[in-house]
Amino acid sequence: MRIQVARSSMPDFAEYCQEIQGLWDSHWLTNNGEKALALEAALQAYLDIPHAVLFSNGHLALEAAIRAMGITGEVITTPFTFASTTHALVRCGVTPVFADVRPDTLTLDAGAIEALITERTTAIVPVHVYGNFCEVDAIRRIAEKHHLKVLYDAAHAFGATHEGSSAAAYGDAAMFSFHATKVFHTIEGGAVTCASEALAEALRLERNYGITGPESTVSVGGNAKMNEFQAAMGLCNLRHLDEELAKRRRVCAIYRERLAGVAGIRLLPMPQTGNHAYLPVLFEGGQATRDEAFARLAAQDIYPRKYFYPLTSAFACYAGRFDPAQTPIALQASESVLTLPLYAGLADADVHRVCDILLAQEG
Repeated sequence: MRIQVARSSMPDFAEYCQEIQGLWDSHWLTNNGEKALALEAALQAYLDIPHAVLFSNGHLALEAAIRAMGITGEVITTPFTFASTTHALVRCGVTPVFADVRPDTLTLDAGAIEALITERTTAIVPVHVYGNFCEVDAIRRIAEKHHLKVLYDAAHAFGATHEGSSAAAYGDAAMFSFHATKVFHTIEGGAVTCASEALAEALRLERNYGITGPESTVSVGGNAKMNEFQAAMGLCNLRHLDEELAKRRRVCAIYRERLAGVAGIRLLPMPQTGNHAYLPVLFEGGQATRDEAFARLAAQDIYPRKYFYPLTSAFACYAGRFDPAQTPIALQASESVLTLPLYAGLADADVHRVCDILLAQEG
């Protein structure tokens, strides 16, 4: 049986049908419908944050946050991330300045930030990686010292906590992705969370053309509204999030029991308060060993992912613009990392099968 790196969790069909049934009565399918408003309220409560502004996807949410926060010039960020983080900055006319990552969590190394700050720096855009939080306290102190804004890419961090707080509690704002393969999803979707009412209002304008009324448009915005079918999926999935996290935790426990201490394989930490969104392993033999493991699994119809490879600074579209060698830890990680299949419905036997193949190779 084919095993993908991820598979979308879905609520019971009858539950979703019941959630959307009223839409056939209201015919209100988008633009601040009752499902979207209910989901925003539910997310605000779950994340313990005053404002959660929904978007049609996480990338548009990130671009909207960059514009709404007035981020310009240069931004210190990480190249060990999904394409969206870097592309959003570039598409908004901002120059990414790449800092290296910590070897233990692969999140932005706070100790590398200050040396990169210039008179053009306006913000820091760190990324919580695989559900592991960045050095949030150190980043806050640096931002306050240099009067910089902090926008977290928290696409991997929904359902995880740090010292009792969700990822929404850190920075001036945080972007969450609700893509179909995430721990919590709305099919496609995303949100930006913040404590500022003024920023929340600016985000709402960004997602709906800057329109404030039938005859009033006060700013230049785009169209990134979440529709009611997406929001309904989110309302259903949020009810089952604890169950989702528990199932993922079980899968991760098997992987860790089988792979911990194996020569040539390094597991990244995942705190108990993490969300078990991904199961990354790093092959100490480097890219050749990693690629061999990938091919061996693929030959058995198992498809892990080289996530994140390559670094965004090494993308062909940025050729000659950035130097991946300037972030050597991130570069080495990108060439040695493999994220293994992980989803709530993954059978224990299939987890053991993945491990058996990896251990046979390492042996």
